[in-house]
Amino acid sequence: MKKKILIPLIIIIVLAGAGAWYVGDYYHSDDSVQTYMQKEGDVKVNEIKEGLFLDGPGTEDAVVFYPGAKVEYTAYVPLLYQLAEQGIDCFLIKMPCNLAIMGQNKADSILDGYKYDHLYLAGHSLGGAMAASYASKHLEDLDGLVLLAAYPTKSLKSEDFSVLSVYGSEDGVLNMTKYEEGLKWMPDRYTELCIEGGCHAYFGNYGKQKGDGAAGISREKQQEQTAAAVVQMIQGAGQ
Repeated sequence: MKKKILIPLIIIIVLAGAGAWYVGDYYHSDDSVQTYMQKEGDVKVNEIKEGLFLDGPGTEDAVVFYPGAKVEYTAYVPLLYQLAEQGIDCFLIKMPCNLAIMGQNKADSILDGYKYDHLYLAGHSLGGAMAASYASKHLEDLDGLVLLAAYPTKSLKSEDFSVLSVYGSEDGVLNMTKYEEGLKWMPDRYTELCIEGGCHAYFGNYGKQKGDGAAGISREKQQEQTAAAVVQMIQGAGQ
């Protein structure tokens, strides 16, 4: 009888330990992020219950951002700071255990609690996949979606919905076969940008990522090109 009880108990302990190790082993933001967190200028980085709110000079447009899997959410502050500087407020969502799959509906509180003329969802890698899944159920509530090294698995087809997809030519993590398969779910208002020399990890500031390719450009250049494409998409959406 003791043996029958002991074996399941050992299994539970092992699984719990493995789970704790998995969620505790994640990519941390690098030191450069603090520069943006404490920067004085037109953008204020404020803590909110959902994560961080990058409040810039704009009042009409906003982006809700889902971070990549096992990446500290603050790693995306430098990229989003550029958007906020150009009049696009950003909500950077802190996910449970750094996994967007556990917080796919986190955008609900932003949609319910803030009012903007135009609201977009965005995400990197698994965060992008979860953002796409959420967007597929809220096409009438959102103006568009930005996918960074990510792809949808459900339809995003809607007459007034826009999708921008950005990835790096040297990305060693993104599954390009599944990426190509995901194109069938895209709306008519779809734009794709392949950043020459870009890699998977350079959308955020968290160092190198396992399995990624060697970048041919700097992290700063990749983020500049990404931010420019997002701004162009949002500014052109109303035309």
